[in-house]
Amino acid sequence: MSDNRQTNPSQGISRRGLIKAAGLTAAAASVGVIGARSTRYAMAGNLIPIKLEWTEVAACHSPVGFGLAKGIYAKHGLDVELFYQGASGQTLIQALATRKAEAGPGLLYDWLKPIEQGFDVRLFAGSHGGCQRLLVKPDSGIKTLIDLKGKTIGTFDVMSPSRVAFSVALAKAGLNPETDVTWKVFPFDLVAEGVLKGEADAVAHMDPWAYSYEKQHGFHLVADTQTGTFENRVCCVLGVNGDYYEANKDAIRRVAAANLEIHQYTGKHPDEVAKWYFDTLKPGLPLEDLTEVLASLTYHEHWFGKELLNEVKIGYQDLKLTGVIDASTDPEEIANRITIDIFA
Repeated sequence: MSDNRQTNPSQGISRRGLIKAAGLTAAAASVGVIGARSTRYAMAGNLIPIKLEWTEVAACHSPVGFGLAKGIYAKHGLDVELFYQGASGQTLIQALATRKAEAGPGLLYDWLKPIEQGFDVRLFAGSHGGCQRLLVKPDSGIKTLIDLKGKTIGTFDVMSPSRVAFSVALAKAGLNPETDVTWKVFPFDLVAEGVLKGEADAVAHMDPWAYSYEKQHGFHLVADTQTGTFENRVCCVLGVNGDYYEANKDAIRRVAAANLEIHQYTGKHPDEVAKWYFDTLKPGLPLEDLTEVLASLTYHEHWFGKELLNEVKIGYQDLKLTGVIDASTDPEEIANRITIDIFA
C-alpha cells in the first residue's frame, strides 16, 4: 500500500469562506471552538436528526462529507448535520461537551486523556488507520527513530497529535521523548521550512501536509502511523456523549453502520471521494495527491466490539509510557468501561 495522505487548507474552503492555511494553523494551535460552521443536506423522509462533528479540511475526514452528500447516512435513516469543530483535539472535546454535536470522529489519542479526567464519552467505532508522518531531509543521515537521539523535531503545536503519536513511537524504540529529543514549534504551514533551513532535524506532521512535504522536498520517511508500532492499528475513532448514547442507542448504531459503509466505499473508490473533496472543499492540493492520500489509509472492517476495545486498551498503555496518562490508571478497566460493543 502506498504511503500517502493529505489535508491542507492552503486555499481554504471557498463556498464557506474558510480561513487559509495560516489561519487554520493558528486555529489548530488554539483552544476553543473556532471557525465553527455546520453543513446540512436536506433529506426527505422521517429520518433521525443528529449532529456529527468533523474537521472539514482534513483529508481523512472527507469520507464523512462525501457520505453525507452521497446519501449514505440517509440510507441508514439519519438526517445528519455536520459541525466543523476546528482542527485540534481540544476543540473536538469542546464540541461534544457543549452539545454543538452529539458524536463524531477524532484521533484515538485525543479522546483518551479527557475521558480519563471524567469527560463522559463512549467510543463505538473505528474509521481508518494512518495519517501522520515523521520525516527528515534525505541527506540527514537519520534512518531510524534511534538516530533521532539528540535531534530537534519540528511540529505545529506543543501537544500536536503528531508529537503525541511519535512520542509513543520514540518511547517504544527506547528513547525518552522528553529528554532524548527536543521538540520545536513552528507555524502550522511552515514546519517543513524549519527543516529546510536547518532549524530542526525532522518534521512530525499530519497528512496531507506531511505527504506534500515528502513528495515536494524528497523528505525521507522515518516513521508513520501505519507501520512499525502502529501497524494494523486504528487512527481515528468515533465517540458519543454518554448520556446521548443512553437515550439514542439506535441512532448511534445507525451512525456506526453508515460509517463502516462510507469508509469501505472510500477504500474501494478513493478517486471518487478525492474528486468530491477536491471539487467541494477545495483544499488547495492536486487531485492526484488527494487520491493517493485517501488510497493509502487503512480501512478496517472490524474496528468494533472486542477489536476496538483492544485498540482503546493499547492506546491507554501507549500514553502511560509517555506520562500523558496517570500511572495509576488501569488501561483494561477504563477501556472496558468506555468502549461500546455497538453491534452486539
